[in-house]
Amino acid sequence: MTTILVVDDSPSEVQLISNFLTENGYKVITADNAKTALQKTLENKPDVIVTDVVMPDMNGFEFCRSVKKNPETQKIPIVICSSKNQELDKLWGMKQGADVYITKPFTKEDIIKAVKSVI
Repeated sequence: MTTILVVDDSPSEVQLISNFLTENGYKVITADNAKTALQKTLENKPDVIVTDVVMPDMNGFEFCRSVKKNPETQKIPIVICSSKNQELDKLWGMKQGADVYITKPFTKEDIIKAVKSVI
């Protein structure tokens, strides 16, 4: 079963994305901040990471860089799901190691399509 780590500081966003993914047969692990997500990434080696950008302490861009710098985790695909919707944000996200960048508000189809595209 494909395991996906969902990282967002908003409990409602985590719940929504988790529901979309579990309904489609994915196993979901969650983290409410990037530091916890880094730890869970190392412990669980998820198949895909879906992360927000705007979070306290460490943002999603920094999280992407940390995952991609580590030889143990660098091959894990990352989907950024953010309210930051400017072209510059998208370009920066891809430069930090994201494989797909989708913006909020999103649909169930957006999330599933993004995840499927990186598996």
